[in-house]
Amino acid sequence: MPAEPSFTLGIEEEYHLVERASGVLAFEPPPAMLAAAQQRLGERAMPEFLKSQIEVATRKCSTLAEARRELVELRRTVAELAGEHGLAPIAASTHPFADWGDVKHSERERYVQLARDLQGVARRLVICGMHVHVGIEDEDLRIDLMSQVAYFLPHLLALSTSSPFWRGEDTGLKSYRISVFQELPRTGLPEVFASWSEYQRHVQILVQAGLIEDASKFWWDIRPSARFPTLEMRVTDVCTRLDDGLAIAALYRCLLRMLWRLRRSNQRWRIYARMLVYENRWRAQRYGHDEGMVDFGKGVVVPYRDLLEEIIELVAPDAAHFGCEAEVAHARAILDRGTSADRQRQVYREAIASGAKPAEALKRVVAWLIEETVAGV
Repeated sequence: MPAEPSFTLGIEEEYHLVERASGVLAFEPPPAMLAAAQQRLGERAMPEFLKSQIEVATRKCSTLAEARRELVELRRTVAELAGEHGLAPIAASTHPFADWGDVKHSERERYVQLARDLQGVARRLVICGMHVHVGIEDEDLRIDLMSQVAYFLPHLLALSTSSPFWRGEDTGLKSYRISVFQELPRTGLPEVFASWSEYQRHVQILVQAGLIEDASKFWWDIRPSARFPTLEMRVTDVCTRLDDGLAIAALYRCLLRMLWRLRRSNQRWRIYARMLVYENRWRAQRYGHDEGMVDFGKGVVVPYRDLLEEIIELVAPDAAHFGCEAEVAHARAILDRGTSADRQRQVYREAIASGAKPAEALKRVVAWLIEETVAGV
C-alpha cells in the first residue's frame, strides 16, 4: 500500500477581462497590463489562449487557508492592475453577450499552433474554467483514484455553474461552457486505465503518431497533470464567488482522501460505466443542482441536496483531517443562495422586470459579475 499522499493543493482560475464602463469584452487589452501582473505575481499570472483572458494560479498549498490567501491576492492584484486601464476581471465561464467572432488569440507559440490545428472550434473558446490540483505522488494511485473520483465530477460541476448566457441569449443550460469545450478532441470523462503504465502506453501511441506533443493535450474533466505529480480536476466552471471555488476545491480534495482511505481498508468506490456518469454530467450541465441526479445504486433520481449531504458525511473525517470543515459546509450555502448561473439569471430577470431592454439587462449582469468577482477580497 503506498504511503499517504501529500494531498497538497493548487488552484488555477481563468478570468475574462472587460471594459468596466460598458461591460464589453476587452478583445485586446494593453500588453502593459499583463506585463505588470507578471511583474507583481511572477509565474502565478499568465496569458491564456485569448487575449481577453488572464489565468492565475496559486503556489502549492498545504491548507485551504493558504489557498484562500493566495486567491485573495491574485484576484485583488488582477482587479487593481486591470482597473488602471479601465478594465475589470470577471470570474464567469462565459461572457453574457460577447461575440466569439471578434476575439483574438494570444501570440504564444502553443496558442498559435492550437488555433491552427483546431480552427473554428478554437475560435469559439471564449470560456473560462477552474482547475484544482491535488498532490498524489504515487503514479498508480493517481490513476486508480482518477477512475474512482470521476463518479463525483458531475456533483462538483453542479456547484460551480457560471455560464448560462452565450452571445446575448440565455442558453437554458447552467454550464454552457461544457458544450463549447467538448467540441475539442480528447475532452470529457477519461478512460479507465488499470495502471500508470497502461495510461502511458496510450499516451505514447498518440505522441509517436505525431498527433500530440505530450499529455498536456488531454483536456479531460480530470487528468494526471503533465507538469506536476497531481490529479487535476478540470470539469468545473470558474466560480464568481471566491468562497464557492474554495468549497469545491475542499470537497474535491476530501473526496480523494476518502477514496484513499477506502483503498487502505481494501475497499473501493464502484466504477460505473461512463455512459451512466455522463447522464449525471449532462444533468449538472443542463440543470445545475435544480433537478437532482441519478443514484445508480438505487436507479432513481435523487434531490441534489440529499446527495450533497451524503457526500459531506462521507468526507467528514477528511474535512476534519484537513481542517476545512467550514469550506466543505459552505457547499450548502451555494444551494441556498444559488450558483453564479442562478444569480446571473436573477439579475437579468430583475432588470427586464424593471423595464430594461435585453441588451441593458445583460450589461447589468456583467456589472454584477465585476462586483462579485472581488467581493470579499
